[in-house]
Amino acid sequence: MSECCNGHEHDKKNDDKNNKLDMILTIIGIVIFAFSIYISNLNEIISLIGYILSYALIGYEIVFNAFKRLFKKDMFDENFLMMLATFGAFAIGEYTEAVAVILFYKIGELLQDKAVENSKKKISETIDIRATSASVKREGVIYDIKPEELKIKDIVVIKTGEKIPVDGKLLSDSAQLDMSALTGESKPVSLNKEQEVLSGSVNIGSLIELEVTKTFENSTVSRIIEMIENANSKKSNTEKFITRFAKIYTPIVTIIAILIALMPLFISISYVESLHRAFTFLVISCPCALVISVPLGFFVGIGTTSKKGILIKGSNYLDNLASIKTVIFDKTGTLTKGVFEVTKIISFGNMSEQEIIEKIALCEYYSNHYIAKSILNYYGKNIDTSKILSHEEIAGKGLKVKIEGQDILTGNYILMEENNIAVDKVIDIGTVCYLAINNKCEGCVILSDVLKEDIKDLISSLNNIGIKRCIMLTGDSSKVAKSIGESLGIKEVYSELLPEDKANIFEKIKKEEKENKIAYLGDGINDSPVLAMADVGISMGKGSDIAIETSDVVIMSDEPSKLIDAVKIARRTRNIVKENIIFAIAIKVLFLILSSLGMTSMWFAIFADVGVALITILNSIRIFYKFK
Repeated sequence: MSECCNGHEHDKKNDDKNNKLDMILTIIGIVIFAFSIYISNLNEIISLIGYILSYALIGYEIVFNAFKRLFKKDMFDENFLMMLATFGAFAIGEYTEAVAVILFYKIGELLQDKAVENSKKKISETIDIRATSASVKREGVIYDIKPEELKIKDIVVIKTGEKIPVDGKLLSDSAQLDMSALTGESKPVSLNKEQEVLSGSVNIGSLIELEVTKTFENSTVSRIIEMIENANSKKSNTEKFITRFAKIYTPIVTIIAILIALMPLFISISYVESLHRAFTFLVISCPCALVISVPLGFFVGIGTTSKKGILIKGSNYLDNLASIKTVIFDKTGTLTKGVFEVTKIISFGNMSEQEIIEKIALCEYYSNHYIAKSILNYYGKNIDTSKILSHEEIAGKGLKVKIEGQDILTGNYILMEENNIAVDKVIDIGTVCYLAINNKCEGCVILSDVLKEDIKDLISSLNNIGIKRCIMLTGDSSKVAKSIGESLGIKEVYSELLPEDKANIFEKIKKEEKENKIAYLGDGINDSPVLAMADVGISMGKGSDIAIETSDVVIMSDEPSKLIDAVKIARRTRNIVKENIIFAIAIKVLFLILSSLGMTSMWFAIFADVGVALITILNSIRIFYKFK
């Protein structure tokens, strides 16, 4: 990672050096150009040499790039068009105009590059929350080092107001963290000893210590920044269209320019005038505004969502978000907290309620499932793991455990049925976890999930922004699913589903929706197949590795209501990108017509090229400020 960073810094230094040299040569070129204009009436030969020299100093890079691409697939770019137009101006004796065009084009390009650089820098600074240093404690001595140099098991000391440099395990008794940069949520988060601490958070409490669990490059904040920076590689359909458009458009306008140059063969016009119109036409035709502003617009959109705690892996997913008509929700961990509370214990035989919960807690000890954690929290006592001889998880159904000579099954009703264990199905609002010992069902516990605080108005808010079909998929009983669906206003509910059932139902819904885009919100753990099948797969979950890996979008704050922000920003981005496309094409077409009729000069051509590009760049920044 450090080598990569050093390489990046080296490249940046080289770029800065080249930019400085380019600026010096341009200034010298401007001085010579001014001298050439001054002396033009006194000595034409010296004046011409001055024009050629100033052109070479100012436009050498443009000409070099044009010749480098000559006879290649991408030869018809703005460098080629500008070279052709200015060479043509020299050919017809318009020396002042030729140098002036290349000069103002160069200045415009510099302004344009600066505007793009500043825009990207502003967005990047807003979302780049990596710490620049870390205080590591080694053998009782604290050293200040770069976060890249931290190793697993290192002890890091974080003072009040400092950023957490890497992911780690909290060693202090408690911590107060500001996680707004990660989640977009301004409310401070309290953590206790042994809990996971995410990099990018800010310590707003007293001094804390943590044990490093992930290196800098593998920590949450580095992966998030890398994901955002790489998002440009996944282009939207709009960006792909513009790329294809530019490749076809440029050769066409070059042919039209040639036809304009040949106008004297058909109408009464001088060759000088027709060539002037043709070269002006070429300058105007440069598609800079489209090629630059469209990807920049999507970059700003992705940066804006990340500031809200919504990470989007590519502009194609941002584009799809703007078009979604149907949203499918997983229930547990998405609409609900996934924090189950034991509400009832039922004994079917001679075992007491305490014995039932104790036996189930013993079975669930090695499981990471929400239900297992809730049962263990409810039991609240130490577990003697020496009693557990074997442990097997059965996906979507439960556990098969051997404890002190007893064969135990604990899980849902389907697990009992498949193992031919006689039991009357318990009908209750909640998740039922049965306990069977040596093929006899002894009892069950009932757990109820808790809805997330921000979920109440989600469905109505989605309806208000034009998403009319909301569907819930869950492995819970139909009674529980129906109850939650009714409380949230979700009319379509599918219950008692296994992971493969969710995929089958999703396929069915996709056929019904045909061309409409579908988003799926899941917790990123057991919803991977459906997340992958959706047009936009959205994971809930505060930066978990699985959430970041399996989905197209990650809502870091674990708030489903953030979907509203994501859709609004996506639509705003698409609208502004469309504005840029329409504006750029309209101005281009107008000026191309005027230039072919001889009603514009090279000065207007520069505005139609660089000026329009600058306007569309500034328009793209409106996305960020609208949702700041």
